[in-house]
Amino acid sequence: MKNKLVMLLVSLMLIFSLAACSSGNNGGNNPGSTNAATEGPSNDPAATNASGENTDTGEAEGDAKETPEMDFDMGGRVIKIVNFWSLEIGEDNPDNIQRKKNLEALKKKHNFEVEYVVIDGAEYQKKVTASLLAGEPVGDIIAVSRSYTIPALVSQDLLWPVDEYTKNDKVFDPDVTNRIMNYNGRGYGFGGYPGGATGFFYNRTLMNNLGLKPLQEYVDEDNWNWETFIQVVKEANKDTNNDGKLDTWGLAGAGVLDAALASNEASLTKEDKQNLDDPKTVEALNFISRLTTEKLARPSEGGDWTEPSQFFRQGNTLLYFSGVYEASGLKNDMKDFDIGFIPFPKGPNGSVFYTPDTNPGAMVIPKAVPNPEQLIYIWEKIEDYETIYDFPLQGWYESMFTNEDDINNVRLGTNRFYLDNMNTFPSMPYYEFADEINKGQSVSTVIETYKTPFQAAIDEVYKK
Repeated sequence: MKNKLVMLLVSLMLIFSLAACSSGNNGGNNPGSTNAATEGPSNDPAATNASGENTDTGEAEGDAKETPEMDFDMGGRVIKIVNFWSLEIGEDNPDNIQRKKNLEALKKKHNFEVEYVVIDGAEYQKKVTASLLAGEPVGDIIAVSRSYTIPALVSQDLLWPVDEYTKNDKVFDPDVTNRIMNYNGRGYGFGGYPGGATGFFYNRTLMNNLGLKPLQEYVDEDNWNWETFIQVVKEANKDTNNDGKLDTWGLAGAGVLDAALASNEASLTKEDKQNLDDPKTVEALNFISRLTTEKLARPSEGGDWTEPSQFFRQGNTLLYFSGVYEASGLKNDMKDFDIGFIPFPKGPNGSVFYTPDTNPGAMVIPKAVPNPEQLIYIWEKIEDYETIYDFPLQGWYESMFTNEDDINNVRLGTNRFYLDNMNTFPSMPYYEFADEINKGQSVSTVIETYKTPFQAAIDEVYKK
């Protein structure tokens, strides 16, 4: 149960803290102030996508397949944009001010108004789904999560395919449309380049006091991988006062299954099949098992799901896995320590540093809504501006970190790797499976035990 709560909290915090922006341009201070299109903020358009393939088209800057100017009159129509927080464009930074000016000009030219609809998160999925099934959608452009959209909603022909309208890869992340929101060869959602990251906060002060090699050097050498990570953790597990007991530890908690899978470009499922036997998946599971069997992580003292965070805050534990949203809180609580950030290490098959994304979102347009091409055109043209920032979310990152290495490490870790789990397959015994691995049970035995129930959970969704 403790592990379940930890993973649930991390998932929820990722959704709400990695507030999405619809464009690859935004660098503002508060990602939640931008007009979210997915459940993660902006990232560099040349970033590697969730499949490990580079999304850079190789085109010169400015050749982003922009949609030609369109001339249409919407007759005073009110476009309703729906999410579980308001997507209204603020005026909190120069980029957003320009985006709002673009919107106002578009409203005048094309004769429409915008209403931002907010539905409470606890009721969001139920209300959105019910409205689509009834043919009376709650809005014209609706934020959804993949987990309840693919295949459930698109297989019932409730949403417009939008891939023919989202060619401008300066604004629209091709991976959102063509991979995450893809069904039977068509893309049904759109969104901007995600940002934010998960990784390890680390205590530089403790690292220096223990005489460890600076962790940044591993990144700089392109040598930050599972083996060097395990080496670092072992070196930090020390009995510094020679009383026969460890009093400094390398790792605050071992609940990093999704991150380990992503780092090796592995997954528990692949479309409508369980994927537990895949060699890359087996490698990741064996890595997680080592954290327990080799007693690498700091042992529990019977605390609740916040225990790893509490351990780290004590100042005697080197590494704590979380999302960048925790930076300000950790630094506030640990004023006597220098806190850094480093990506999750690469697995043997990892090509870049990844952040796992277990329930990505996107914007969709219901089939009951006319002229989807006009709506997406408006969305695109709102984002037609030149950012004042050097890189996406610059203001937000610089508000949390003053060390340039930490900021660069966050940027390195913003590549998303999409993973299906119980969000998509409600009957999947994900937590039970993870608990067995975390307890150090034989990986091969756990795989054999869970292949059938995993496939049954998948079939329940795909064969309805």
